[in-house]
Amino acid sequence: MGIFTRFRDIVSSNINAMLDRAEDPEKLIKLMIREIEDTLVEIKASCAGVIANRKKLGRRLEEADNREAYWQEMASLAVDKDRDDLAREALSERRRFAEMSAAMKKEMEELEEMVTHYQEDIRQLEDKLQNAREKQRLLVQRHIRARRKRRAQEDIRRMDNFESMNRFDSLENRIERMEAEADLVNYGRKMNLQEEFDNLSVDGDIEKELAALKTARKEKKQPGPS
Repeated sequence: MGIFTRFRDIVSSNINAMLDRAEDPEKLIKLMIREIEDTLVEIKASCAGVIANRKKLGRRLEEADNREAYWQEMASLAVDKDRDDLAREALSERRRFAEMSAAMKKEMEELEEMVTHYQEDIRQLEDKLQNAREKQRLLVQRHIRARRKRRAQEDIRRMDNFESMNRFDSLENRIERMEAEADLVNYGRKMNLQEEFDNLSVDGDIEKELAALKTARKEKKQPGPS
């Protein structure tokens, strides 16, 4: 594929549309970046060659213009000296260099136009390259997020399967059984001797308080001496 064929394909390409159709977007964007970089290298090299030729032609054009001016002076000098024969020779040389200068000026314009086109092509390609690199960065980030999301979904599916739920149910049953066993530890246990005596002591005190309360109430109800 020629440099300008590749350039037209790259510049006219819609990166988003190409990525949407691609089976492997990351691979495609890498290939596009490499293609753009290779094309840029070639276009810049070609542009540098044209610029070098333009400089060389500029030096030749300056020399031709100087020679044209020189023979114009010689023709004038020959006329001043009444040497028409030499004047004719000088004018012939001046015309030859004038024609050379005109041809080189036309070629210089063509080279200037080529350089302008090359510079515009380079600008477009650099814009494409920047866009492609930005797309690559976004694709890599999306790929990382998608990979993490897929792993998370796989973990969730593993947790939701029948075997995992059975493990949770079994663990829950074991905890409930341990709680029940803890509740049964003190169930039906007989009080020891000390506890019984302590209870008797408490009951005796309560009975005394009850008797005192009854006596007080009875005395309050009896009428006082008249």
